[in-house]
Amino acid sequence: MDLKLTSAEIGTLWGEYVNGTAVDIINKHMFSVIEDTQIKLLFEDAINTFAKQKKKITSFIENEGFPIPIGFNESDLNKGTKRLFSDIFCLHYLHIVSLHGLLGHSTSLSSSVRKDLREFYDSCNNEAKRMYHQTTDLLLEKGHFQRDPTFYPESSPEFVLGQKFTDGFFGSKRPLAATEIIALSLNLKKKILEKSLSIGFSQVTQDTEVRKFLRNTEKISNNQIQSLGKILNGDNLPVPMSWESEVTTSQDPPFSDKLMLYHIGFLLQAAQNYHGAGLASAMRSDLVLNYEKIILKNLMVTKDWFDLMTKNKWLEQPPLAPNRKEIAQDK
Repeated sequence: MDLKLTSAEIGTLWGEYVNGTAVDIINKHMFSVIEDTQIKLLFEDAINTFAKQKKKITSFIENEGFPIPIGFNESDLNKGTKRLFSDIFCLHYLHIVSLHGLLGHSTSLSSSVRKDLREFYDSCNNEAKRMYHQTTDLLLEKGHFQRDPTFYPESSPEFVLGQKFTDGFFGSKRPLAATEIIALSLNLKKKILEKSLSIGFSQVTQDTEVRKFLRNTEKISNNQIQSLGKILNGDNLPVPMSWESEVTTSQDPPFSDKLMLYHIGFLLQAAQNYHGAGLASAMRSDLVLNYEKIILKNLMVTKDWFDLMTKNKWLEQPPLAPNRKEIAQDK
């Protein structure tokens, strides 16, 4: 049976194309400046993998009669520019975007019904998992993987007793639970990437308003890193290392302003999923309040991002449902 793609399936393909082409341009610049052979091979693999995925996504969209999104292309890449990030930062970047890919492909898979599309997203997920394993192994080998805190085992299982377990403001706070540290660590690592990219992009952007926005996101990211890090420090647990020193002093823009602004917005929006997961797993009141503040602040920043993107006519419109009122009007 030849099934037409649903609105959800078209939406996932559109998002995979636009976000994928944005990351692909970043990867191509990084590949061009990386000196470490092992890291360079991983980026070559990532670029080749997306090239195959892009062809398949294009075929799905074209076969349904929809226009191919503009996304990002070679016009958004300034070739021959100086490096903006160190080799190790590039490896961290590829590791984090592989995690984003796992979430994105899984969401797309769960929204798909047609068998050929499900099989495609299943293969994309397998490729993202392979890249996650490879980047993790290489970070471990080079001594740059930041492992989460370790715990000492209890003698037996225990049960929660009373409201004291949720108290994060008064009296003696209970130590953080392992389930809460998962989200804290993941959110911190993503905020550290967001901050570092904001620093690098603000150095090279040509647009005054974009630079102002990036400097603001850097400040907000730093405040949120400090807020979440303080909670870990309160239990004498290590905070993930920052990557600011892995950003060079280059002022030579490797990317278009459109790409840099879009990419930060993408990270802000994707982060809301992880903030929401952190909020859902939080059982201590101070953690709940922190996540609520971060989510609210990010919504406000995303609104500023949206206004700046639309002002510059850089935000591409996804496919819309038919406007039945306009269609029904007399011509």
